[in-house]
Amino acid sequence: MVMMPKRVKFRKSQKGRVRGNATRGNYVAFGDYGLQTLEAGRISAEVLEAGRVVASQAVKGGGKLYIRVFPHKSVTSIPAETRMGKGKGEIEYWAAVVKPGTVIFEIAGLSEDAARAAFSRVAYKMPVRCRFIGRRPTI
Repeated sequence: MVMMPKRVKFRKSQKGRVRGNATRGNYVAFGDYGLQTLEAGRISAEVLEAGRVVASQAVKGGGKLYIRVFPHKSVTSIPAETRMGKGKGEIEYWAAVVKPGTVIFEIAGLSEDAARAAFSRVAYKMPVRCRFIGRRPTI
């Protein structure tokens, strides 16, 4: 099922700009390995669901999958061949806005090879470049 907010304060949101690197959610917090973005962009709820399905197929049996982003932003569009005016278009899909360095998915309970293979399949589906990262050692 596609993720979307239960309720929002405003139905339609402005486009906005993504500047700078991620200062929050930029390290592996829950699992052992993570998938980190290398560029800014919007990840639609459908793409997140496709990534979740692929990752959960690798995790089935043992392990746990964590999704670290949620599609809060509504993206609108006007139908093709429509005249100017008549207001803003209807909501087309929901998207998660990510900065470079944001961790999208995390996996716990898998070996590094299995996690790397799973995340390479997930990264193929993402609209932004991603990389595989491990958990930083704690002092």
